[in-house]
Amino acid sequence: MTGADRTGADRTAADRTAGNGKAAAKAAGATRAARAAGAARAAGAARAAGAARAAGAAGVGSRAVYVISVAAELAGVHPQTLRMYERKGLLDPSRTSGGSRRFSEQDLDQLRRIQDLTAAGLNLEGVRQVLALEAEVTRLRAELDQARQEARAAVEQTHRLYRRDLVPLSQSPIPYVPVRRTRSGR
Repeated sequence: MTGADRTGADRTAADRTAGNGKAAAKAAGATRAARAAGAARAAGAARAAGAARAAGAAGVGSRAVYVISVAAELAGVHPQTLRMYERKGLLDPSRTSGGSRRFSEQDLDQLRRIQDLTAAGLNLEGVRQVLALEAEVTRLRAELDQARQEARAAVEQTHRLYRRDLVPLSQSPIPYVPVRRTRSGR
């Protein structure tokens, strides 16, 4: 190899390195832009979540206020995923008179539960069954609480009746006088 060839070879390697540097800089710029966009989305989601918490604190947790795009962004899923969950019967958002979906905080909580279950490895049918069982457990617990309250009330009522049936000693018809027996053998 001559010196000119070596210099050309070195130049080619240097050009390749510089080219990779340009590509790396371009990729780094894209990464920074993606991070900035992600941060902006996260900030928007955080603002929306903060507003949702404030709304929940004001007692509006069951009011359907989020359009599908906002609900999807808050949950970190694509809007088409929400549509599919609705088709499968996992979500049941409210509808406006025009037919648009509106999601409430309760719907978002349900969506988070679905995400937890799918992340744990369940398929959508398994998720549906788990949600149905959880709903049944909640219903049965409410029934049990109501039955316990009714039983407590019945016991208290019975105790009140017992108190009325007791007659105080001072009002007894025959006064109690203890009889002293003397020993007759002495």
